[in-house]
Formats: sequence, structure tokens, C-alpha cells
Amino acid sequence: MSLPPEKASELKQLIHQQLSKMDVHGRIREILAETIREELAPDQQQLSTEDLIKALRRRGIIDDVMKELNFVTDSVDQELPSSPKQPVCFTDRQSTLLKKSDGTRMADSTTMLSISDPVHMVLIKTDIFGETTLVASYFLEWRSVLGSENGMSSLTVELMGVGTESKVSVGILNIKLEMYPPLNQTLSQEVVNTQLALERQKTAEKERLFLVYAKQWWREYLQIRPSHNSRLVKIFAQDENGINRPVCSYIKPLRAGRLLDTPRQAARFVNVLGYERAPVIGGGGKQEQWCTLLAFLCRNKGDCEDHANLLCSLLLGYGLEAFVCVGTKAKGVPHAWVMTCGTDGTITFWESLTGHRYIHKPANPDASPVAEQPKPLHPYRTVGCVFNHQMFLGNCQPSDSVETCVFDLNDESKWKPMSEEAIKSVCAPGATTSLPPFPPLCASTIDASVTSNEIEMQLRLLVSEHRKDLGLTTVWEDQLSYLLSPALASYEFERTTSISAGNEEFQDAIRRAVPDGHTFKGFPIHFVYRNARRAFATCLRSPFCEEIICCRGDQVRLAVRVRVFTYPESACAVWIMFACKYRSVL
Repeated sequence: MSLPPEKASELKQLIHQQLSKMDVHGRIREILAETIREELAPDQQQLSTEDLIKALRRRGIIDDVMKELNFVTDSVDQELPSSPKQPVCFTDRQSTLLKKSDGTRMADSTTMLSISDPVHMVLIKTDIFGETTLVASYFLEWRSVLGSENGMSSLTVELMGVGTESKVSVGILNIKLEMYPPLNQTLSQEVVNTQLALERQKTAEKERLFLVYAKQWWREYLQIRPSHNSRLVKIFAQDENGINRPVCSYIKPLRAGRLLDTPRQAARFVNVLGYERAPVIGGGGKQEQWCTLLAFLCRNKGDCEDHANLLCSLLLGYGLEAFVCVGTKAKGVPHAWVMTCGTDGTITFWESLTGHRYIHKPANPDASPVAEQPKPLHPYRTVGCVFNHQMFLGNCQPSDSVETCVFDLNDESKWKPMSEEAIKSVCAPGATTSLPPFPPLCASTIDASVTSNEIEMQLRLLVSEHRKDLGLTTVWEDQLSYLLSPALASYEFERTTSISAGNEEFQDAIRRAVPDGHTFKGFPIHFVYRNARRAFATCLRSPFCEEIICCRGDQVRLAVRVRVFTYPESACAVWIMFACKYRSVL
């Protein structure tokens, strides 16, 4: 027996928090350094895994961890906080293997054999500028260790590239698995292999039947209207490993615990994750690649489909009826966004790349040409299909234009649904062993105040050097810099809630700070990265900002304020405001 998916997610967050609270990683680093210093022979080049494990056991680290991780079934019913990921190359957020029935005994080997979630490992590369690149994504079948006599197993896996390089090897990874605490009774390797073979066979049969059904559904869809063949109806999508998965499997209700309080805050979080299209070798248009959630979160950037899938999952977690829409925007560019259906019939579009929301009011295609029609404010042009974790519907209205589209998803004359049972057979949690587990969101590791100060000091230095090259002196006014803080907070609040507040107080404070006969200029700008030099170069490309930074005149005083707003997964919104005041001279 295993935990329900939503409880497993909360339990993983608690384990992350507990390990961080105990500073396990810091203690391991100290012991590793001490062991190398005291016990490593001069002719020995590296410390073996066995020596490190012995050192950890000798100092009681492992026993301390197991004492702290003493869960009972009632504890997972509470709201659980999250804690940060450690900055490692491999990220592993496997579903918990600890299932305790009475708070004292670990689950037996037979129960653990039924836990089919793989260990998802993601390898990312980070350059000196903090830019991340996805190198490999691998699903490890860990249950072979249940059949080893001593509870330990070693294996070697070949890591393959991603996207267009999914057939290219990037390296070999040696893995050692160990059950701790040791199992009271191990299974025979034959039993483990038989179980895994049966699961693979069952998964393959389910996927085959779904593919047969999907082909039949598509034929029926084309029979409604031949022009449907040109609509963007996306039933399958390739992940980073080049594996075709039903699009519904990329969605799952996701609860953020206490990390995000509202749906709009969730939209802002998704918005500040970086946007990057899958790389294309040569011409031919856009490379098709969707990412699993773990790969997307680890590199902190992805394509529009990755953003839309995450936002839809979060909105479903907040109890909204949310769907991902696949269609086009201006100039026929393929795009994905999110739609929510209110209980009163209100249709709201959520743009996951910007956080903007739009109320959809369809135009009447049969209305008189002189009749006034609602003017669309959204950027979307056509929609081919909508889907979430349980439903998939193809648009079978005469026109796929969003402007005239009616989103009555219960009307089968307008939307052709797929069988929910068919979708459930391959997309429901635990339905197949090929489904990647959904990781919990982790709290930010960024100290907002410290990071804000660091970026601000770097920008001051860059501005001073730039003005010195122009033959200008630089005088900073700390009080004026401080007065810019409310404006930055107001800008972020408006981005999150679409409500403007606090601007009156900011303007009043600036009027008091700027003497008569003086001129004040300010320039706010927003980034989703923390590279001060890159941000400064971008600011200089704005004529208005350059005018402030290179300000000439009498009694020139400069100010700069940086405010970093942190979100889960160490995503952040960085607001910068440059300002100056000077005496106007005719």
C-alpha cells in the first residue's frame, strides 16, 4: 500500500524541511572533509563510498536522521511547509519509500515492491553566469535492491542527451543503492524481475490500447469536417527524452502547500520562470519538446507549453476547473495558454508567460455587420483543443477562431471529447509505470534582502565606472534611494494582483524630497535573473534610462534601488529603479 499522490507530495516536503532543519548536508560535508584530512592515506587518490558510509555511521548521522524521520499516518493530514533543494547537479525527488503503519516499523519488502514510482534524476549544467542547460533526464528503477541479499546493489547506467540529442550518450553513471534501515526479509531476484516484467507488460498493453483508441477518435474527428486536419489538436507530445506521452499525463493537480497563497500568486510564480524555446538545429521551424515537471523546475526555464502545464496543475490544485489550450497567437505562431471555467460560465484566459488574465466574451458570427461586437483583448487567434489531467476535447466548431469560439465544453456539437476512462487508463496516478512522478515545489534558497543589497552595490559600482569613463562624477543619495522602495513593492503587487496601490504615498514622498527648482526622473525595470552586469547592459539600451545614468547638470544626485521578490524553486522577480534629481538650469 502506498500514500495517495497528494499526501506523498506533502510528505516529501516535510522530509525536505526536516533534513534542512538538521543541516544534514552541512554535517556530511564536515565529516567528508575531516575524513579526508585524517584518514586518507597519502597514496590514496579518493575516498571510497564504503569509507564515507562508515564515517557517517560512526558519527551517528544516519541514526539521527532515521530518529527524526518518525512519521505516523495522522501527520500527513496537516499543511506541510517546504524547504529548499540543495544545489547539486543531480536532482532526485522520488516518492517516499517510508510507509510506517504504527510509527515504529518500516514497510516490508512486498509492500515496497508495489511502489512503482521510479527515481527521476535530472542532470543540469550551470555556467559562470548562472545560466542552466538540461543535459540528461533519467528514470531509475530502484526496486532491484529489494532482491539483493545484503540490501545493497550497484549498477551502471548510460545517460542520454535530451531533445534532438536524445540518442547521443552524454556519460556513464555508477549508482550504488542501499536500503536503510535494512529489510528484515529480502525478496528473491526472480520475484522482483517477474513483478517488473508484469508491470512493463501491463503498461505496454494499456499504451497500445490507448493508441488504438486515439487513432479511432482522430478518424471520427476528421469525418466531422475535413478542414479539422489543419487544426492544432495535440494528443501526444514528446518529452525531453524523445518519448511520446499523452498530453494529459503532463497535468496533475499540484498543491503548493504554504509556498503560494492564491491562484494569481501561482500565475506570477510561473511567469517569473524563464522562457526558452527548445533549440533547433538547422531550419524547419520550432522544435517540438515538452518537459517533465522536474526537468522544467530544475533548469528554471522552459517553453510556453511547460509554463502552461505547470500553471494548469497549480490552478487545479486550488480547486479551479482549469485546462491547457493549444492553438495559435498573432501571425499563426503555435502557442499554449490556460483557461479556467467559472461556475457562472465565465471563461478566463491565463497567459502563463506574462501572468496576464483575460475575460473571454465571444463574438456572434451571425450578428449583423453593423452590430457592435466585443473587441478581444487577448492575443490568441485560434484554438484546436483543450485538456487537463482527466479530459481532452477537440474543437469541432465551424471556425477555430478564439474570437467566435464558445467554450461550452459539455456541448458535444462544439467540442468532441475523448473517453475519460481511456485517459484515466494511461494518465491516472499509478496507471502505468512509465508516468514520471510529480515533484513537490521547494521553497526558495535565496535571501531576498542580501541578494537585493548585493545587486544594488554592483549596480552602483557599474554606474560610477560608466560615468567616470564619460568624465562625470557620481554622487549617490541614500535617502532618495530608500524612497524608491515603495514604488518597487507596488509594481510587484500590481503584477501579482492586477491592483494598483501605494502610488500616492510614493509620489508625495518624492515631491517632499525634491527641492523647488529641481527635476526628478525615475526609470523602473523588471528582470527574472540576478546578473547585475547583464541587467545594467539592458538598462543602457533604453534611451530614458541612459539619460538618467548619464545625467549632466547642477547638483546632480543619483539613486538606485533593487528589490528581489522570491518565489518557490528559487525563482525571483528583480525590480530595479534608477533615479536622479538635479537643478534645472536654463
